[in-house]
Amino acid sequence: MITTRRAAVVVAALLTVVAGALPATSTAAAATTADGPTARPAPKVELVLDVSGSMKTRDIDGQSRMSAAKQAFNDVIDAVPEEVELGIRTLGADYPGEDKARGCKDTRQLYPVGPIDRTEAKTAVATLSPTGWTPIGPALLGAADDLDGDEGGSRRIVLISDGEDTCGPLDPCEVAREIAAKGVDLVIDTLGLVPNAKIRQQLSCIAGATGGTYTAVQHKEDLSDKVKQLVDRAADPVVTPVPVEGAAACADAPKIEPGLYTDRQPLGTHRWYQVDVLPGQELRASVSVAADRPLADDYGVLLRAVTAHGRELVRGSEAGSGRTDVISSGLRHPEREREDADTDKPAATPVCLEVSNSFAPASAKAADASAPGMPLELTVDVVDGPSDASDTAAFGLGRGWWLLGVLVLAGFLGGLIFGWLSRWRFAVWRTH
Repeated sequence: MITTRRAAVVVAALLTVVAGALPATSTAAAATTADGPTARPAPKVELVLDVSGSMKTRDIDGQSRMSAAKQAFNDVIDAVPEEVELGIRTLGADYPGEDKARGCKDTRQLYPVGPIDRTEAKTAVATLSPTGWTPIGPALLGAADDLDGDEGGSRRIVLISDGEDTCGPLDPCEVAREIAAKGVDLVIDTLGLVPNAKIRQQLSCIAGATGGTYTAVQHKEDLSDKVKQLVDRAADPVVTPVPVEGAAACADAPKIEPGLYTDRQPLGTHRWYQVDVLPGQELRASVSVAADRPLADDYGVLLRAVTAHGRELVRGSEAGSGRTDVISSGLRHPEREREDADTDKPAATPVCLEVSNSFAPASAKAADASAPGMPLELTVDVVDGPSDASDTAAFGLGRGWWLLGVLVLAGFLGGLIFGWLSRWRFAVWRTH
């Protein structure tokens, strides 16, 4: 008992020393201003669920598509952030007949957009049963009206469907373009439950028209995770990606500035972009490629920074095996100061960013796997470089080397103390 108490005292003292070495968290950053937090309109999200007859199909982990969707909605309702106003709209939920005119009007708001009552929302979802047509275009128009308002704030539609729109000639992609043309801050994300080329093309077009994302989902856990991710994203400040088309070579690469960009990259290809970096600045870049279709298990994404002459500066890569929805990689490159440079107007160095992937189709039959290209998001930032020559972003630590040193020292001291206590306790045991 005495040995245990002494060991506890020593460990507590060691933790106190280590804690004292770490900088205290600034209370000023956590405190709100004297005038109170800055109020901003509540973000709004409407989930649009396809309840057409095809949702009866049992091909998602042994369950019907409808059951998987209901479970995902219940998970989302439980996890929705308090600041997000959530609504639910259905399509194809009420009319089971053959009259196309009636079937193409079959969309209604199941739960109004507003502060969520979790019990009431779950009860509404539980009543749904696969029924009728697939009027995606009218449902998107209805959802846009549900989210309309003058108070501003981010607005997002999340469409979950397992089929193409059956209510032409109203093209849902054109509907999405019309919504985007109004200039409203509204993003449409789409989730496809069937890995079909036509479905993928239509849902990708809908999402792309408003700067949203398309994802193919074939497992119920993936569906829940993705919908929750999109709802959580609504609470973040909205940044609309800028469309850009990367070139096949560095010399032809488009010039881009700090910001968020979106592109399409076919399987196994390269995309090049060019960024100007001034002496004394640091380039930071990251890329994410979404796996929006069935793919082979082994995959990889590479992001490189090279000079205009082809000399590699730095690279970041990520690879894996198994199911994934998104794979990301990043890099940091500090451009050195030049002693002979004109301080009034130093010349910028063009740095080429190369994005390549090693995704492959899931099977030889997937002949259309490379078209359209996979969704790619590229984030670029240029900041002031390290103030000290030794303070570079080596191994991604930057100014974190001191913390690593403290942890190493703490581990070393802890090992010495533990070894001393063990030997002392063993000596006492032998004595008695």
